[in-house]
Amino acid sequence: MSGFRGTISRRNLLKTTAASGIVLATPTIFTSKAWSQGAFLNDPAKSGKLILGFNVPQTGPYADEGADELRAYQLAVEHLNGEGDGGMLGTFSSKALQGTGILGNKVGYVTGDTQTKSDAARASAKSMIEKDGAIMITGGSSSGVAVAVQALCQEAGVIFMAGLTHSNDTTGKDKRANGFRHFFNSYMSGAALAPVLNNAYGSDRKAYHLTADYNWGYTTEEAITSATEAMGWETVETVKTPLAATDFSAYITPVLQSDADVLVLNHYGGNMVNSLTNAVQFGLRDRVVNGKNFEIIVPLYSRLMAKGAGANVKGIFGSTNWHWSLEDEGSKAFVKSFGTKYGFPPSQAAHTCYVQTLLYADAVERAGSFNPCAVVEALEDFEFDGLGNGKTLYRGADHQCFKDVLVVRGKENPSSEFDLLEIVEVTPVDQVTYDPDHPQFAGGALGTCNPGA
Repeated sequence: MSGFRGTISRRNLLKTTAASGIVLATPTIFTSKAWSQGAFLNDPAKSGKLILGFNVPQTGPYADEGADELRAYQLAVEHLNGEGDGGMLGTFSSKALQGTGILGNKVGYVTGDTQTKSDAARASAKSMIEKDGAIMITGGSSSGVAVAVQALCQEAGVIFMAGLTHSNDTTGKDKRANGFRHFFNSYMSGAALAPVLNNAYGSDRKAYHLTADYNWGYTTEEAITSATEAMGWETVETVKTPLAATDFSAYITPVLQSDADVLVLNHYGGNMVNSLTNAVQFGLRDRVVNGKNFEIIVPLYSRLMAKGAGANVKGIFGSTNWHWSLEDEGSKAFVKSFGTKYGFPPSQAAHTCYVQTLLYADAVERAGSFNPCAVVEALEDFEFDGLGNGKTLYRGADHQCFKDVLVVRGKENPSSEFDLLEIVEVTPVDQVTYDPDHPQFAGGALGTCNPGA
C-alpha cells in the first residue's frame, strides 16, 4: 500500500532549478491533512544542503550500542548516495530509492553525543536543528532520551526516527505525530517470552525483578510481570536500580535471602553486563530453590551485551529485535555490507538505525517532498518487506512498527566471539500485536504533525 491516508490524484511533479541543480517538489493537490509545500524548517530546496542528525550515546552505559548505531548510519548514508554495494536498497520492497541521494540531493550528516542523558540529548538535537540545519533527527539507545528528543522534534517541526528505544511509552503515552519507532517494545517482549518461559520453566515460579530506574525499566517490568503472572508465576519483589550503577552486589544479596527461584534483569547495555556478572559471582545460577534450578532472564538482549557478559549468558533467555544470523535476503545483504566495511557483524542497534534512515529517505521520495507532514503521511500505515523481520507495518495510530519478534538464548557452545546467541523462536507478528488503547500504552495523544513552518 502507498502509506497515504488521503487520496492523491497524481504524483507530485519534480522540477530541477537549472541554476542551482536542486530538486524541488511541487505538489499539485492537498492530501487529507492538507500539508503544502510552504515554508518549513531547514528546507533543503532553499538551504541547498541535506543534513541528517545522528544523535547517539558516544559515552555512558550504552556507548557500545551508540558506536554501532553510528557505524550503521554512516553505512546508510553511503548507500543512499550510491556508494558501496547498496545493502538493503536492493532488497527493500519499495523501489523508490535509487542510490542518488534523496530527491536528487546528496545526503550529509552531523553527529552528537546523547551521553545517555535526556538533557544532553535534547541540547545536542537542538544544536543539530538550529545550527547545522538537520531536517531529521535519529538515534539514541535509551527510551528516556528517545522520549525527550521526540518531544523536542515535535516542537521544532522536525521528523524523529527513533533509534534503539524499547519502552512502551515511546509509542504509548509519550507518542508524537512527528516521531516513528521501528524497534519493538516491552509489551512485545513479554508477549513473545512468556510462552517460551512457560515451556522451559513451568507455570509455578517465583520471580524477583531488578529494574533500571527510568521509563524503559518501568514498562519492561510491567510487561514481563503481566505476561508471567498471567501464566501463573508469582512476582516476589521488584527493586529499582540507578542507571548509573556499575556494581549491583548490594541488590543481589536480598535475592539470595528471598524465596525467588527466578531473577529478571530489566537492565540493558553495561547495566545488564554488570548485574548479570554480579549475579553469577554470587552463585545464583548454581542454586536450587523451591526444588527448582534457579534461573535468570534478560528481557531485552543484544549481541553486544552478550559479548560483554561472556560465558555468563549461556542458556539465558531473552528477546531481541533482530539478529545477524537471520537468513532473509534483507538481513543477509545488510550483514554482508556491514561486515565488509567494519569486519564484524552488526548489532540489533545497528540494524534498526540503518533501517530507520532508509525508511525516512524512502518516505521523502514517495511523498516527493521534504515537508515533515508529507513524510508523516508517507510513513503512516506503510507496509514493507525486505528490511529484516519479514513483512512490517508502520501503524498510523501510534507510529509503532509491527513485525516478527525473536526469542533468543545464550549459546552453550559458541563458535566465535560473535556467535553468542541462538534464535529459539520467531514469534509471529500476530502474537505481539495489541490495540492502540491497550492499558500498557494508555494516556497521551499522537496529536497532529508539525511542519515547522
